[in-house]
Amino acid sequence: MTLAPEAVRTMFDRIAPVYDAMNRVMTMGLDLRWRKLAARAVVREGDRVLDAACGTGDLALADRRAGAARVTGLDFSEPMLARARRKAPDLEWVRGDMLALPFADATFDAATVGFGVRNVADLPLALRELRRVLRAGGRVAILEITQPRGLLRPFYSLWFDRLVPLLGRLLPGGDAYTYLPASVKRFPGAEELAESLRESGFGDVTFRLFAGSIVALHTGVAE
Repeated sequence: MTLAPEAVRTMFDRIAPVYDAMNRVMTMGLDLRWRKLAARAVVREGDRVLDAACGTGDLALADRRAGAARVTGLDFSEPMLARARRKAPDLEWVRGDMLALPFADATFDAATVGFGVRNVADLPLALRELRRVLRAGGRVAILEITQPRGLLRPFYSLWFDRLVPLLGRLLPGGDAYTYLPASVKRFPGAEELAESLRESGFGDVTFRLFAGSIVALHTGVAE
């Protein structure tokens, strides 16, 4: 199941009220720790940081706690941004598209994306846009659900293919979580995403796997 960009935006508009609750449920509360690790991996004291596909702002807040002097959160869903603004009205929140970032070249020292690149219509373009707005030597961190390996595959299938969509249906607007399993299955694996980062102008690309390989944190340096 592939959704058009406008359909994806509409879906995220609908799930904004339950987004934080579903993140906590789906990850058993671990997503906040993963966001903290993503921020710490690339943010340095005094950095200007872009958090793209920021959703309700949890990773942007982690970026600030990691030492960023200025944090800009960008998302294409206004209801998501409205919730982010309530959490941190002092940060900069911008409505925009990852495929055409509304920033000049070399604007940021670091960029983070938490569970967002999986939903873009053109992944290579999104990665090139992240590279474009980073200064040379700037750092990127991408946190994303990935395809599990080994013994956890059956558990993953049960959790994401069956239980998460069922839980989503119990919450207003949460029926959109039926889209989640399909979006993960069509997304590149960890090694393929690392190669895409290299092809998009990033060097020193590495990744770490969490939760028994269900989640990957990729990092790279703009060349």
